[in-house]
Amino acid sequence: MKQDVRILLLGEPKVGKTSLIMSLVGEEFPERVPPRAEEITIPADVTPEKVPTHIVDYSEKEQSDEVLRDEIVKANVVCVVYDVTNEDTIEKIKTRWIPLVNGDAEKGNKVPIILVGNKSDLRSGSSMETILPIMNQFSEIETCVECSAKNLKNISELFYYAQKAVLHPTAPLYDPEDKQLKPACVRALSRIFYISDQDNDRILSDAELNSFQVQNHFQRPFSFCLKSADLKSCFGNPLAPQALEDVKTVVWKNTSDGVQDNGLTLNGFLFLNTLFIQRGRHETTWTILRKFGYDDNLELTDNYLYPDFCGLQHRDQPVGPPVPPAADQDSALSPAELKNLFCVCPYMPWGADVLLAVPTTDQGYITNQGYHCQWMLSAYLDVHRCLEHLGYLGYPILTGQESQTAAVTVTREKDVDLEKRQTQRSAFLCKVIGPRGTGKTAFLQAFVGRSALSKGSSSSAFSPYVINTVQIGNQEKYLILNEVDVETEFLKASDAACDVACLMYDASDPHSFDYCASIYKHYMDGSVPCVLVASKSDLPEAKQFHGVTPAEFCYKHRLPPPLPFCGLTLDAASRSIYSRLAWAAMHPHLNGSDLSSASFWLRVALGSAVVAVLGFAVYRAVVRLK
Repeated sequence: MKQDVRILLLGEPKVGKTSLIMSLVGEEFPERVPPRAEEITIPADVTPEKVPTHIVDYSEKEQSDEVLRDEIVKANVVCVVYDVTNEDTIEKIKTRWIPLVNGDAEKGNKVPIILVGNKSDLRSGSSMETILPIMNQFSEIETCVECSAKNLKNISELFYYAQKAVLHPTAPLYDPEDKQLKPACVRALSRIFYISDQDNDRILSDAELNSFQVQNHFQRPFSFCLKSADLKSCFGNPLAPQALEDVKTVVWKNTSDGVQDNGLTLNGFLFLNTLFIQRGRHETTWTILRKFGYDDNLELTDNYLYPDFCGLQHRDQPVGPPVPPAADQDSALSPAELKNLFCVCPYMPWGADVLLAVPTTDQGYITNQGYHCQWMLSAYLDVHRCLEHLGYLGYPILTGQESQTAAVTVTREKDVDLEKRQTQRSAFLCKVIGPRGTGKTAFLQAFVGRSALSKGSSSSAFSPYVINTVQIGNQEKYLILNEVDVETEFLKASDAACDVACLMYDASDPHSFDYCASIYKHYMDGSVPCVLVASKSDLPEAKQFHGVTPAEFCYKHRLPPPLPFCGLTLDAASRSIYSRLAWAAMHPHLNGSDLSSASFWLRVALGSAVVAVLGFAVYRAVVRLK
C-alpha cells in the first residue's frame, strides 16, 4: 500500500476547486476565496487510512501548462470538478480534462479519476443522469460525488473516495469493460480460497467462512454488500447464521455452481469479491489481499515471503509446519494429495526425491511423521526458502502469527553447547562418507524404513539426504543423514562440516577401510565426533589391507569399535547405529576426552547389564520375602 496520497483538483475556472479545499480544512465556507490554495498536507493520524494526504489545487490563471503537466505526473488521483448548474463544465470533462490526464496512458496505467459535482446547493435535482454516460465511457473514473462547498455537503466524503481510489484501486482487480475480475486477481483470490479451505474439500463451510472472517478482521461482514450500507461494523466477529445464509442465497441465485453441499465454492468466492467491487466496496477485497501478503500489483511482497530474521543461521532450526489433513483421512499424503497441498505455490516445493528422503507407507505415500521430517529438513538446508514455502501456504494467517518466522526456533551457537556440555538443538547432521560401493545409499534408506529389498528400491530417483526421528533417552531428536559422494581422500570443508561423521567401509572388501582411515585425518582435531560402520556384515569379513586392523585403528584414536551393519536384514544391531550417531552428535564434548568414546559404549552396554542384574536381584529378594 502506498505510503502517502497526492490528490490533484482540476476543472474549469469558477467551479469551486479552491472553495472545496478551504471548506475541508476550515470546516466552514470561506468568506474570501483566493485564486488558488497552497498545497495542503493532512497528517496521517486524522485520515481514515492512516496515511498522509497531500491536496493540490490548480489555477489556470496562475500556473502554466508545463506546471500542470508536472502536477498530473505527480498525482496519485485526480479530482475533476464541475459545476452541477453549468452544462459546459460537464462537457469539458470528456473533451478536455480526461484526455489531458490520461490521453496517452495505456490501459491499466491510467490515473484514477473522481468526478466532483460542486454547488449542489444551487440545483434541486441531480446531475447523475448526464454524468453516467461519461462514467461508462471512461473506465478510469472511480466514482462521482455531488457536493457543496458552501454548506459542507459530502466534502469529507469526496476526499475519502479520492484517497480510497489510490489505496484501494479498482484497476488491478477488475475490468469494467468486461465486467469481470482480472486474471491476476483471480489467481490471488484462488490462493486465498485454497488456504482458507482448511479441510481441503474445495468448499468453504460455515465454520471456515467464520474463521476466514475472524482471521481477516473485516471492517464489515460479507453481508455488507448484500444489505444496506448502515449495517454495524464487524471487527473480527463471526457472522450470524442468518448472514451466512444471506451470503449463500445471493451466490446461489447469481451463479450456477457457487454453492455446493451448503458451502461456498471457488466460483462463489470469486463472485462475492466481484460483487464487492461492483458495489464500490473494493476495500474489502483489498483487505483480504493485503492480509494474505499481496501488494498493489497483486504480487506477494518480499517482506511477506522473506521476513527479516536477524542473525538467523540456516542450520539446526526446528520448524512447525502447517498440518493439512489428507483428503482420505489415512494420515498419509499421496502424490495427488501432495500436489493438492502445494497448489497455492507457483512451483512444486518438494520434488520426487522427497519420497526417498522421509518415512513413507508401503504404497510410497508420505506419512505424518515423514511430513514433519521433510519440513525439518527444508528448514535445516535452506531456512529462507522454507519460510517462502510457508508464506505461500498462508502459515502466518492460519496460525495468527505476525510472520512465518514464528515457525522457526533459533538455537544457540554450537560452541556454547560444547562449553555448557548440553544442547538445545533438536536436529543434527551426520555426513555418511565412504568409497563407492560401500552401501551408503542402503544405509540411508534403512534409516527411513526401506531395506535394499523394498519395493521401488531400484528406482532411478536419488536423494543425498534422509531424515527421521530417533529416541535418545526421553527426548525425540531429528537425525539428518547426508551421503557424501567423493572419490578422493581430500574433503572440502563443506563436505567435512557436520555434527557427527559416519565413516563407512565394506567389511568384505580388503581395500575399503584404507579409504576411511585416510578420511579420518579431517576429523582428528576432535571437534566432530566420528563413528565407524562396517557395512555388508552379512558377507564373510575380509582382512583389510591397512597398517592396522579397523579395531586397532579405533582403539588408537579413542573411537568406538566399528559397528556392523547389514542393509538386508535391518536387525536390532543395525538399527541401533542411528541412535548412537545421534547420541554422539548430542554429546560432542565427550569426543577426544580422557574417557574414550569406546569406553562410553562399553559403559552403555554395562549399564544395561547392571540394570538387568539389579532387576533380577530385586526380584529374588521379593520372592524370598513372600
